[in-house]
Amino acid sequence: MIHPTALVSPKARLAPDVEVGPYTVIAEDVEIGPKTKIGSSCFIDEGARIGAEVEIFHGAVVSGRPQDLKYAGEKTRFYVGDKTIIREFVTLHRGTSATGQSSVGKNCLLMAYAHVAHDCRLGDNVIMANAVQLGGHVEIGDWAIIGGGTVVHQFCKVGAHSMVGGGFRITQDLVPYALAAGYPLKVLGINKVGLERRGFEKKTVAALERAFRHLFRGKLNTSQALEKVRAESDSLPEIKTLLDFIAAADRGLIK
Repeated sequence: MIHPTALVSPKARLAPDVEVGPYTVIAEDVEIGPKTKIGSSCFIDEGARIGAEVEIFHGAVVSGRPQDLKYAGEKTRFYVGDKTIIREFVTLHRGTSATGQSSVGKNCLLMAYAHVAHDCRLGDNVIMANAVQLGGHVEIGDWAIIGGGTVVHQFCKVGAHSMVGGGFRITQDLVPYALAAGYPLKVLGINKVGLERRGFEKKTVAALERAFRHLFRGKLNTSQALEKVRAESDSLPEIKTLLDFIAAADRGLIK
Protein backbone atom coordinates (compact mmCIF):
# COMPACT_ATOMS: atom_id res chain seq x y z
CA MET A 1 0.00 0.00 0.00
CA ILE A 2 3.09 2.27 0.23
CA HIS A 3 4.80 3.12 -3.05
CA PRO A 4 8.51 2.16 -3.06
CA THR A 5 9.55 5.77 -3.80
CA ALA A 6 7.69 7.16 -0.77
CA LEU A 7 9.71 8.09 2.33
CA VAL A 8 7.89 7.14 5.53
CA SER A 9 9.50 7.67 8.92
CA PRO A 10 9.67 4.50 11.00
CA LYS A 11 8.32 6.63 13.87
CA ALA A 12 5.12 7.44 11.97
CA ARG A 13 2.04 5.38 12.82
CA LEU A 14 -0.08 4.37 9.85
CA ALA A 15 -3.06 2.04 9.85
CA PRO A 16 -2.27 -1.15 7.88
CA ASP A 17 -4.51 -0.22 4.94
CA VAL A 18 -3.28 3.37 4.39
CA GLU A 19 -2.28 4.03 0.78
CA VAL A 20 0.74 6.26 0.10
CA GLY A 21 1.56 7.43 -3.43
CA PRO A 22 4.93 7.91 -5.13
CA TYR A 23 7.44 10.46 -3.82
CA THR A 24 5.33 11.34 -0.80
CA VAL A 25 7.20 12.11 2.44
CA ILE A 26 5.74 11.30 5.86
CA ALA A 27 7.67 12.63 8.86
CA GLU A 28 7.91 11.26 12.39
CA ASP A 29 5.18 12.00 14.96
CA VAL A 30 2.44 11.41 12.40
CA GLU A 31 -0.69 9.31 12.91
CA ILE A 32 -2.92 8.26 9.99
CA GLY A 33 -6.20 6.37 10.34
CA PRO A 34 -7.57 3.41 8.37
CA LYS A 35 -8.58 3.55 4.69
CA THR A 36 -6.91 6.92 4.19
CA LYS A 37 -5.41 7.54 0.73
CA ILE A 38 -2.47 9.89 0.18
CA GLY A 39 -1.54 10.80 -3.37
CA SER A 40 1.81 11.50 -4.99
CA SER A 41 4.38 14.11 -3.92
CA CYS A 42 2.58 15.04 -0.71
CA PHE A 43 4.31 16.14 2.49
CA ILE A 44 2.82 15.01 5.81
CA ASP A 45 4.86 16.87 8.41
CA GLU A 46 5.35 16.37 12.15
CA GLY A 47 2.27 16.65 14.31
CA ALA A 48 -0.22 15.50 11.69
CA ARG A 49 -3.19 13.57 13.09
CA ILE A 50 -5.23 12.34 10.15
CA GLY A 51 -8.47 10.42 10.61
CA ALA A 52 -10.06 7.55 8.73
CA GLU A 53 -11.07 7.50 5.05
CA VAL A 54 -9.39 10.82 4.33
CA GLU A 55 -8.32 11.53 0.73
CA ILE A 56 -5.24 13.69 0.14
CA PHE A 57 -4.40 14.58 -3.44
CA HIS A 58 -1.17 15.35 -5.30
CA GLY A 59 1.18 17.93 -3.83
CA ALA A 60 -0.75 18.70 -0.65
CA VAL A 61 1.03 19.65 2.59
CA VAL A 62 -0.48 18.66 5.95
CA SER A 63 0.82 20.03 9.26
CA GLY A 64 3.43 22.29 7.69
CA ARG A 65 5.54 24.68 9.78
CA PRO A 66 3.53 27.81 10.70
CA GLN A 67 4.26 31.03 8.81
CA ASP A 68 4.43 32.92 12.09
CA LEU A 69 7.65 34.66 13.10
CA LYS A 70 6.87 33.92 16.76
CA TYR A 71 6.89 30.17 16.10
CA ALA A 72 9.98 28.72 17.78
CA GLY A 73 9.70 25.06 16.86
CA GLU A 74 7.37 24.05 19.70
CA LYS A 75 5.53 20.75 19.32
CA THR A 76 2.09 21.41 17.91
CA ARG A 77 -0.42 19.49 15.82
CA PHE A 78 -2.81 19.55 12.88
CA TYR A 79 -5.96 17.42 13.09
CA VAL A 80 -7.89 16.25 10.03
CA GLY A 81 -11.31 14.67 10.62
CA ASP A 82 -12.65 11.49 9.07
CA LYS A 83 -13.72 11.43 5.40
CA THR A 84 -12.34 14.88 4.65
CA ILE A 85 -11.06 15.49 1.11
CA ILE A 86 -7.91 17.59 0.59
CA ARG A 87 -7.35 18.41 -3.06
CA GLU A 88 -4.21 19.27 -5.04
CA PHE A 89 -1.63 21.63 -3.50
CA VAL A 90 -3.67 22.49 -0.42
CA THR A 91 -1.45 23.72 2.44
CA LEU A 92 -2.43 23.12 6.07
CA HIS A 93 -0.21 24.58 8.81
CA ARG A 94 -0.10 23.30 12.37
CA GLY A 95 -0.66 25.51 15.39
CA THR A 96 1.67 27.64 17.46
CA SER A 97 2.07 27.96 21.22
CA ALA A 98 -1.00 30.24 21.18
CA THR A 99 -3.39 27.26 20.87
CA GLY A 100 -1.16 24.25 20.19
CA GLN A 101 -3.10 23.07 17.16
CA SER A 102 -4.98 23.71 13.94
CA SER A 103 -7.85 21.50 12.82
CA VAL A 104 -10.23 20.60 10.02
CA GLY A 105 -13.38 18.69 10.94
CA LYS A 106 -15.10 15.68 9.41
CA ASN A 107 -16.52 15.45 5.88
CA CYS A 108 -14.90 18.68 4.72
CA LEU A 109 -13.87 19.50 1.15
CA LEU A 110 -10.83 21.70 0.67
CA MET A 111 -10.38 22.37 -3.03
CA ALA A 112 -7.11 22.96 -4.89
CA TYR A 113 -4.67 25.61 -3.62
CA ALA A 114 -6.66 26.38 -0.46
CA HIS A 115 -4.62 27.43 2.57
CA VAL A 116 -5.40 26.94 6.28
CA ALA A 117 -2.97 28.90 8.44
CA HIS A 118 -1.72 28.27 11.95
CA ASP A 119 -4.20 27.99 14.84
CA CYS A 120 -7.26 27.83 12.56
CA ARG A 121 -10.30 25.73 13.42
CA LEU A 122 -12.75 24.43 10.83
CA GLY A 123 -15.93 22.62 11.80
CA ASP A 124 -17.53 19.63 10.09
CA ASN A 125 -18.88 19.62 6.50
CA VAL A 126 -17.06 22.83 5.56
CA ILE A 127 -16.41 23.52 1.87
CA MET A 128 -13.58 25.82 0.81
CA ALA A 129 -13.45 26.29 -2.95
CA ASN A 130 -10.27 26.75 -4.99
CA ALA A 131 -7.63 29.14 -3.62
CA VAL A 132 -9.49 30.21 -0.48
CA GLN A 133 -6.87 31.66 1.89
CA LEU A 134 -7.30 31.71 5.67
CA GLY A 135 -5.12 33.86 7.90
CA GLY A 136 -4.05 32.65 11.33
CA HIS A 137 -6.57 31.96 14.12
CA VAL A 138 -9.58 31.93 11.77
CA GLU A 139 -12.64 29.93 12.86
CA ILE A 140 -15.12 28.45 10.37
CA GLY A 141 -18.39 26.96 11.61
CA ASP A 142 -20.04 23.70 10.56
CA TRP A 143 -21.50 23.54 7.03
CA ALA A 144 -20.04 26.90 5.99
CA ILE A 145 -19.21 27.33 2.29
CA ILE A 146 -16.58 29.82 1.08
CA GLY A 147 -16.34 30.63 -2.63
CA GLY A 148 -13.15 30.40 -4.65
CA GLY A 149 -10.45 33.02 -4.27
CA THR A 150 -11.89 34.49 -1.06
CA VAL A 151 -9.40 35.63 1.58
CA VAL A 152 -10.15 35.68 5.30
CA HIS A 153 -8.33 38.07 7.66
CA GLN A 154 -6.65 36.58 10.71
CA PHE A 155 -8.80 36.11 13.84
CA CYS A 156 -12.07 36.35 11.87
CA LYS A 157 -14.96 33.99 12.50
CA VAL A 158 -17.34 32.66 9.86
CA GLY A 159 -20.56 31.31 11.34
CA ALA A 160 -22.13 27.92 10.77
CA HIS A 161 -24.33 27.35 7.69
CA SER A 162 -23.17 30.60 6.09
CA MET A 163 -22.24 30.95 2.43
CA VAL A 164 -19.79 33.46 0.96
CA GLY A 165 -19.44 34.13 -2.76
CA GLY A 166 -16.16 33.86 -4.63
CA GLY A 167 -13.39 36.45 -4.82
CA PHE A 168 -14.34 38.48 -1.75
CA ARG A 169 -12.54 39.62 1.41
CA ILE A 170 -13.70 38.69 4.91
CA THR A 171 -12.27 41.24 7.35
CA GLN A 172 -14.84 40.99 10.16
CA ASP A 173 -16.98 38.25 11.69
CA LEU A 174 -19.80 36.82 9.57
CA VAL A 175 -22.87 35.64 11.46
CA PRO A 176 -24.23 32.10 11.13
CA TYR A 177 -26.84 31.29 8.46
CA ALA A 178 -25.81 34.29 6.32
CA LEU A 179 -25.50 34.67 2.57
CA ALA A 180 -22.76 37.22 1.87
CA ALA A 181 -21.27 38.88 -1.22
CA GLY A 182 -20.27 42.28 -2.60
CA TYR A 183 -17.52 44.89 -2.32
CA PRO A 184 -17.18 45.52 0.54
CA LEU A 185 -18.64 42.24 1.72
CA LYS A 186 -22.26 42.55 2.87
CA VAL A 187 -24.91 40.28 4.36
CA LEU A 188 -27.53 39.84 1.64
CA GLY A 189 -29.89 37.73 3.74
CA ILE A 190 -30.03 34.20 5.09
CA ASN A 191 -28.58 31.21 3.24
CA LYS A 192 -32.12 30.03 2.59
CA VAL A 193 -31.37 27.43 -0.09
CA GLY A 194 -28.64 25.85 2.02
CA LEU A 195 -30.85 25.71 5.10
CA GLU A 196 -33.74 24.15 3.19
CA ARG A 197 -31.45 21.54 1.67
CA ARG A 198 -30.28 20.58 5.16
CA GLY A 199 -33.81 20.08 6.43
CA PHE A 200 -34.35 23.20 8.53
CA GLU A 201 -38.03 23.63 9.41
CA LYS A 202 -40.00 26.39 7.72
CA LYS A 203 -40.71 28.12 11.03
CA THR A 204 -36.99 28.19 11.79
CA VAL A 205 -36.16 29.67 8.38
CA ALA A 206 -38.90 32.28 8.85
CA ALA A 207 -37.61 33.19 12.32
CA LEU A 208 -34.09 33.63 10.97
CA GLU A 209 -35.40 35.83 8.15
CA ARG A 210 -37.16 38.06 10.71
CA ALA A 211 -34.02 38.23 12.83
CA PHE A 212 -31.90 39.20 9.83
CA ARG A 213 -34.36 41.94 8.87
CA HIS A 214 -34.05 43.47 12.34
CA LEU A 215 -30.27 43.14 12.41
CA PHE A 216 -29.35 44.10 8.86
CA ARG A 217 -32.29 45.81 7.13
CA GLY A 218 -34.14 47.82 9.77
CA LYS A 219 -33.48 51.25 11.24
CA LEU A 220 -32.72 49.93 14.72
CA ASN A 221 -29.22 50.10 16.17
CA THR A 222 -27.56 46.81 17.06
CA SER A 223 -28.67 46.81 20.72
CA GLN A 224 -32.28 47.56 19.80
CA ALA A 225 -32.24 44.94 17.06
CA LEU A 226 -30.90 42.29 19.42
CA GLU A 227 -33.67 43.04 21.93
CA LYS A 228 -36.24 42.72 19.16
CA VAL A 229 -34.78 39.38 18.04
CA ARG A 230 -34.78 38.04 21.61
CA ALA A 231 -38.40 39.04 22.07
CA GLU A 232 -39.47 37.16 18.93
CA SER A 233 -37.17 34.14 19.19
CA ASP A 234 -39.61 31.59 20.70
CA SER A 235 -36.50 30.02 22.30
CA LEU A 236 -35.36 28.53 19.00
CA PRO A 237 -31.84 27.07 19.31
CA GLU A 238 -30.85 28.60 15.96
CA ILE A 239 -31.66 32.09 17.22
CA LYS A 240 -29.67 31.40 20.38
CA THR A 241 -26.74 30.32 18.17
CA LEU A 242 -27.02 33.59 16.26
CA LEU A 243 -27.20 35.72 19.40
CA ASP A 244 -24.32 33.88 21.09
CA PHE A 245 -22.15 34.38 18.01
CA ILE A 246 -22.87 38.12 17.97
CA ALA A 247 -22.11 38.40 21.69
CA ALA A 248 -18.72 36.69 21.19
CA ALA A 249 -17.72 38.66 18.07
CA ASP A 250 -14.55 40.62 18.74
CA ARG A 251 -13.69 41.96 15.27
CA GLY A 252 -17.01 43.60 14.60
CA LEU A 253 -19.70 42.18 12.35
CA ILE A 254 -20.12 42.24 8.60
CA LYS A 255 -23.36 44.21 8.19
